[in-house]
Amino acid sequence: MTIQLQLRPRFLSAAGTIIAIAIALPASAQRTAADPARLFRDISVLADDAWEGRQTCTPGNDSAAVYIASRFADLGLEPLGRRGRQSGPRARSRPDNYFHAYTARPAVRVHEGLSSCEAQNVAAVIGGSDPALAHEYVVIGAHFDHLGRGTFGALDPELGDAIRNGADDNASGTAAVLELARLFAAQGTRRSLIFVTFSGEEWGLLGSQEFAEKSLPAGRAQAMVNFDMVGRLRNDTLLVYGTGTALEMVRIIDSANTTGLRLAKIPDGIGPSDHRSFYSRNIPVLHLFTNTHADYHRASDDAVRINAPGTAKVVDYAQRVIRLLADRADSLTYVRQAERPVVAGSGTRPYLGSVPDMAAGDVPGQRISDVSPGSPGDKAGLRAGDAIVEFGGKAVTDLQSYSDALGAHKPGDTVTIVVIRGERRVTLTATLGARGG
Repeated sequence: MTIQLQLRPRFLSAAGTIIAIAIALPASAQRTAADPARLFRDISVLADDAWEGRQTCTPGNDSAAVYIASRFADLGLEPLGRRGRQSGPRARSRPDNYFHAYTARPAVRVHEGLSSCEAQNVAAVIGGSDPALAHEYVVIGAHFDHLGRGTFGALDPELGDAIRNGADDNASGTAAVLELARLFAAQGTRRSLIFVTFSGEEWGLLGSQEFAEKSLPAGRAQAMVNFDMVGRLRNDTLLVYGTGTALEMVRIIDSANTTGLRLAKIPDGIGPSDHRSFYSRNIPVLHLFTNTHADYHRASDDAVRINAPGTAKVVDYAQRVIRLLADRADSLTYVRQAERPVVAGSGTRPYLGSVPDMAAGDVPGQRISDVSPGSPGDKAGLRAGDAIVEFGGKAVTDLQSYSDALGAHKPGDTVTIVVIRGERRVTLTATLGARGG
């Protein structure tokens, strides 16, 4: 079956033309494993230049919302009801019945003259099979917005209005949610499942905050599972945040790991992605992430760089985790953790060009997973795999101490960097660049 959508003027593509979206159903709708080809196709559609990077409140973002809603409808998922909304088959015939509209007020962009605009999250539900547990639910979410043509938040501002498609950030997470919706539509769970994609994440978690506050249904949320940047699996290493947000969480994620993934477990439920909006409402969370890379928030984050088989492996693992969460007899025991203080900066910040390895908890210092070509770090001889143990005379023991040491300098400063490279201790000298923000 193929659905052709002729969209109303609000949902014109960024190029100003009507979008026709073709969605082909799989040969076997009953497959229980993630399909790498389907994941790559969804990522490629969402990260196409035609939608100009899906910045919130743009035609490209609206078109992505319609695409997601139409995929939910094609799978037979019900729109997550809001007061006055239809439910049932007739509601599924209208993509905007899946929309949860809100007014986005991006405080981070007031200086650009943008005070507010109309945005939407996209949400669907699969009812639970157990009458005693169906009023409880697991939320499965990801943000679908990215930077678009704007330089706010971009790490390549010198490229001006270049399209930043965000294939990994976060077309990959959105595609993971769509694939999980397909898998669970074929075989549900005892508790209900809510599938939601958020806009406004890049402007400060606006969509997920709105959803958590105003759109969560009555009942009890068992957990929220978030997908943000899951398209670059390397060395089978998956970062799992939120392992300390419920007493039972570590046992659950370990028992679901039947295919030998290397899980880097981070207890924090407070972090710069949409799971935070749920954790702050006393809901246990997990956040899946395949680590940073040199294309983050740059125009080079395109679909061609996606590891589709690796993304499928993450989705298959997530499916097992979610089934354990949704089918367990007892509710999770929520654990509240204190937030670590963050040193805030303003104006022009120093820039080295290193990409921290977020999974490197077993090495001294802060290991680097990549170095941006042509950056100050690259020119100084910093290499992927180096572990920074000293920066500008200050000891580095983890990401926080590294950020503090870097933030103590200004652009143009020349600093000494000591790294562990294999068995050797190497001293480098770098002249820091500038990053706006």
